[in-house]
Amino acid sequence: MYDFRPVGFVIGRLVIVLGASMMVPFLLDIADQNGNAGGFVLAAFLTLTAGLALTLITRTSDGGGLTRPQAFLLTVIVWVILPIFGALPFVFGAPAASYTDAYFEAMSGLTTTGATVFFDLDEAPRGMLLWRALLQWFGGVGIVIVAIVFLPMMRIGGMQFFRSESFDLGSNVMPRATELAASLFYVYVMLSIACVLAYSAAGMSAFDALAHAMTTVSTGGYGTHDNGFEEFGVMAQYVAIAFMWLGALPFIRFIQLARGNTRGIWHDSQIRAFLAIILAVSATMVVWLVINDRHPLPQAIREALFNVTSAMTGTGYSSDPYETWGALPVALFFVIPLIGGCTGSTACSAKVFRYQILYSALVVQIKRIHSPHGVFPLRYQGRQVEPEVVSSIMGYFFVFFFCLSVWAILLSLLGLDTMTAISASVAALANLGPGLGPEIGPSGNYAGLPETAKWLLSFGMLLGRLEFLSVMVLFMPIFWQR
Repeated sequence: MYDFRPVGFVIGRLVIVLGASMMVPFLLDIADQNGNAGGFVLAAFLTLTAGLALTLITRTSDGGGLTRPQAFLLTVIVWVILPIFGALPFVFGAPAASYTDAYFEAMSGLTTTGATVFFDLDEAPRGMLLWRALLQWFGGVGIVIVAIVFLPMMRIGGMQFFRSESFDLGSNVMPRATELAASLFYVYVMLSIACVLAYSAAGMSAFDALAHAMTTVSTGGYGTHDNGFEEFGVMAQYVAIAFMWLGALPFIRFIQLARGNTRGIWHDSQIRAFLAIILAVSATMVVWLVINDRHPLPQAIREALFNVTSAMTGTGYSSDPYETWGALPVALFFVIPLIGGCTGSTACSAKVFRYQILYSALVVQIKRIHSPHGVFPLRYQGRQVEPEVVSSIMGYFFVFFFCLSVWAILLSLLGLDTMTAISASVAALANLGPGLGPEIGPSGNYAGLPETAKWLLSFGMLLGRLEFLSVMVLFMPIFWQR
């Protein structure tokens, strides 16, 4: 039997941190005197008690760190357990939601998906709004650490290609990981502070600037108003564009930049491709808006850049109901979330590097067909790509699109129309948030979906955020054999 006490010990400490963080919105509600503070007290008490009990039960004198199987289990279980407790403030306080809705909202927050079942945000207590933002902020830094520290070691979906950049951790994860995680957290905090200051300078209130900074850098997308970014001015939208870009870039490059290495960020082909796709799609959208919707050029540029960036990074902000723009924009907004941002960022979905490597593999294969005796090594960013990496990426894409099909079929069987079922599947599994159509589009939410659909989508968010295979491996009998 595996010793799972180290996993439980880490999870227990994270649950304690989550419970302690509930005191921040509690204090805000106390200051606002809105009567919502009691819900946070009860939620914090239950969370802290559970976290402390789990920590004491699983405490061990062995400080050797985590083995590979333990790292797999920890990565998945954390994203299952934390929403269980993160949902409690929504149940005991505003909006007094059912546990299904509360868990859906918490899972959406911690996976930085941004799908919501809550409405009337303009009337909601600020503590509740801040808690939603905190969930996404925690989820953002958590997924950056998982993507850079754990997934390369687990050899998930081609992420092993980045092991040398993320430090080769070997079989013992924690000692080498601690230093890297601390550096990532520092970068994340600095970006968040800069975003708060930029939003404040753009005219947002202090509360809106803080809440939106946490959900922008995490590319999560929870807002504080029902009409989203239509509430704010032009400059706030440009600030959001800049920090959504930053949140979607590899955080390892920021660490290198802070240490004086400027070459990494400027020569990363993943970053260049990511920005090129956004600019190309935005330019197409600008032409469409000017010709078909008669948008003035400055407005067309801003709306296109903002909404395309939001969709591709998986943030889910909206400054305009883009499902009304026409057939071409709807098609593009369906496709670009399937691309996503850069690996090692807070952005979601398949990530740019996987498409780049598959394209390079296709080119190499065509060359080999043309010249069977030629030698054509597959290279990416100046390094040779091993066949294992290519097969891992192909496996990832197979599972990704297979799950999209299964989720769409299951949602259709639950009574959702075709557009809603397909776009909800993409929104959950690619961690985008808003779907398409009047019910779950940018101007709607998921409140009207059946409870079974919400649980299915919650599991889909978990799968997509943890890149599918790290979750599925736990269901394989071979994983539990020593």
